[in-house]
Amino acid sequence: MYSGARARSGCEQHHFVTNLPTSPECASSGSRRAVTASSLGGSFRDAKLPCVSAPVPLPKASPAIARFGVFEADLEARELRKQGRRLRLQDQPFSVLVFLLQRARNVVTREELREKLWPADTFVDFDHSLNTAVNKIREVLGDSASSPRFIETLARRGYRFVGEVQWETSRLAKPAAASSEPQHFEADLPAPHRGLTRSLFGLIQLMYLVFYLEALFHLQAVQSISEQDTRTPAILIVVLVTAAAGIPVRLYLLSAVGFDYARLGEKFSKIFVALLALDELWAIAPFLLIERIGFGAALAATAALLYVPFAEHTLVRMAYPR
Repeated sequence: MYSGARARSGCEQHHFVTNLPTSPECASSGSRRAVTASSLGGSFRDAKLPCVSAPVPLPKASPAIARFGVFEADLEARELRKQGRRLRLQDQPFSVLVFLLQRARNVVTREELREKLWPADTFVDFDHSLNTAVNKIREVLGDSASSPRFIETLARRGYRFVGEVQWETSRLAKPAAASSEPQHFEADLPAPHRGLTRSLFGLIQLMYLVFYLEALFHLQAVQSISEQDTRTPAILIVVLVTAAAGIPVRLYLLSAVGFDYARLGEKFSKIFVALLALDELWAIAPFLLIERIGFGAALAATAALLYVPFAEHTLVRMAYPR
């Protein structure tokens, strides 16, 4: 502790110079203030520091996570997630997606994307690279160019993100998987390539079309089985009615998945109950051939066909999440 200032060489005094930043009021009297030991007037503990400016507040964190639909784009981690589960998306498509999100509801021209994301010294086919990037984004999001939910194509101009976007800072954002809110039912499903799920769904529609056409081409055999087993045309009538109803339904579903109709999931959920009843009726069709294939094969085929409608439903949920 210092009790006071002592003179050196009879006239000098020790000076303690504060280097703290000063407020504008203090700055008017000088850029720096010197405090002599004698001005302390007592113990250093009782000394009063000159007025200083308040600490400069830290800048607010910029939004780092964009939420849209069941998806979220983490700009810091450069990850695209669906219900907290990371999706595979390369760096360049992710950069395109982020740029569109930052300009949501506004038109982003191809020239802007070239200037921001493709360096001038990069020797690539820009048009092909951009089209590939946008297609990969749509593939991951389950979006469609013909019926866009997220990314709209404007001919000869560029693109526009048409979905609703909510921005959050990474410090406040919580992964959707850890949220206490109820999750969408798609969260419990795997995330295979959409091309695979759409192809499997299309093959199922083709299978049922073959069943219907095969039965109609062999109506005489169906009539013989009906009269032999029930002594009435009941089986024949059921085959005719269900095949007549099933063919247009299967053609609709096949064309919808072929053209990647964005609202297929919504439409399929509306007709699923009726389609389930139709498919369960056709699931017992193998027993009509029991004399040819035997009881064991008929039972196995029926068991597999009973499961198919639920497989259809799952495939649609994976390819067209709502």
